[in-house]
Amino acid sequence: MSEEQIALDDLMLTDGELFHDRKGAVCDLPRPLAPLADTHGHLTSFRAHDPAMALVRAALAGVRLLVVPVDPVSDIPRKWESVGAFNSWLEGQIDLARVCLVEAREMGLTPPVFEGYDAPELLDNVRIVAGVHPYGSAEVDDAAIERLRELLASPRAVGVGEFGLDYGPYNKVAPDVQEAAFRRQLRVAHELELPVELHIRDAAVDVRANAHRLAARVLREEGVPGSGCDLHCFTSDLKVMEDFTRLGCHVAFGGAITFTRSDDIREAATYCPERYLLTETDSPYMAPVPLRGEECEPAMVAFTAARIADVREAAGRSGRQSTYDALWKNACSFFGL
Repeated sequence: MSEEQIALDDLMLTDGELFHDRKGAVCDLPRPLAPLADTHGHLTSFRAHDPAMALVRAALAGVRLLVVPVDPVSDIPRKWESVGAFNSWLEGQIDLARVCLVEAREMGLTPPVFEGYDAPELLDNVRIVAGVHPYGSAEVDDAAIERLRELLASPRAVGVGEFGLDYGPYNKVAPDVQEAAFRRQLRVAHELELPVELHIRDAAVDVRANAHRLAARVLREEGVPGSGCDLHCFTSDLKVMEDFTRLGCHVAFGGAITFTRSDDIREAATYCPERYLLTETDSPYMAPVPLRGEECEPAMVAFTAARIADVREAAGRSGRQSTYDALWKNACSFFGL
């Protein structure tokens, strides 16, 4: 038996049974009404999942675009000794997934068909963005920028990110150092005419949302990249969202929108202008309900897209089909695909 077949057996891939909750119950994936896009999924950071198998499950769930962040400080040279080594690793995972997906089809498992959509197969549409997370802001030196530029030279590269500001409890980097790294990477995006994915986190119980306030000021001063700006993993409220959509920024919602106490995030998703809506997983973090507590992966974007469509329909903002269409169209447009 091949290594690929062994891996497939480990998936418990029965049609319609990609996922099980902690009690072993099947978690049926919502049927997507359009191709799905995970605009931010850390394929490089899994603890339990095999990256190639995660790609297979994503394809079977209807994901047709995955954007993988890579960090020129925390990923290279700490996980991979060079940009070339990372590129080789990623290509290897995609090649392995391609073989496994063929075997999955032979087992009777097939990705959903989206008639009327010009959507490539997922394994032909894995892209990367590159940027230094705020945790690594103090290490944004000339060498890091050189690695960033090398990553962005990849034919798979579609943007700069994630970078920004993090005033949360786990970041010990001074705000002024974070701001300097933010501005420097934003200028690279302007120079290369690429969109950006921003990581912005306020301090706990900061009602003034100072990290977001500063980020908006930096964007006004430096200019929002003409190719676009995306608030990655949005977990703030309607007012914060509106401050950025007025600047022409997209807003990417992840699994947190499904959490019981996330009414403020759901309100933001409800009233976000349709042209700025995006979906992501931020895998392996924040798996959506009904898989909360599990390691998140790109296929789970199906739950997030369904919840966005549901809350917008319930509020009379747009029909479910319209929301699904916008989520796919916006992702392709944002990354110039």
